[in-house]
Amino acid sequence: MRNALIHEPQSDEQLWNALKQDDQDAFAELYQRFHATLYSYGHKLANNASLVEDAIQDLFVDIWRMRRSISSADSVKFYLFRSLRRKIHLLSEQEHRFETADVDASNHTADSSIEQLLIGQEQESQLTQRLTQAIAQLPLRQQEVVTLRFYQNFKTEEIAQIMGITEKSVRNTLHKALTHLRDQASYLAPFIGLLLFWLLA
Repeated sequence: MRNALIHEPQSDEQLWNALKQDDQDAFAELYQRFHATLYSYGHKLANNASLVEDAIQDLFVDIWRMRRSISSADSVKFYLFRSLRRKIHLLSEQEHRFETADVDASNHTADSSIEQLLIGQEQESQLTQRLTQAIAQLPLRQQEVVTLRFYQNFKTEEIAQIMGITEKSVRNTLHKALTHLRDQASYLAPFIGLLLFWLLA
């Protein structure tokens, strides 16, 4: 009898459709589910914690206010990432604090997920530190593409739509980033080589 009361977690799309029907619990669940991920991504676009938090809050306020008119989302995650990027651009321009795509990202740290993807389990502590330093030297535009592709698992076409650039630009930017990492960090060459082969296949 107890098992009958256990409900399977709803998918992102199910929650999205529920909030469109004025379900406040679904709205709250989506917020809790995506807040940390959105904040991590937003912080790579603007090194300003309060601005990123404001952008996230504004985004969800807009979603709730327009819940009955917003379209159905094939990918809620994609919709949120693209919308947050626009919000951050808008708020940053208003405050004249937006860091352009070519600004050096030396003060940014890389996501542990891309580190795990590249180095696996071998000499994790030492390699993680070196890789973090290497990725931190990438221009912000390259770091964003790497994050979206390998950390958030977005497809090339989705990254292009999120960033407002062409798919060719996404591939070129990712290729430059991986090539730079390979050249600057010789100990990562085998891993980067495999990723480049996969990318260009």
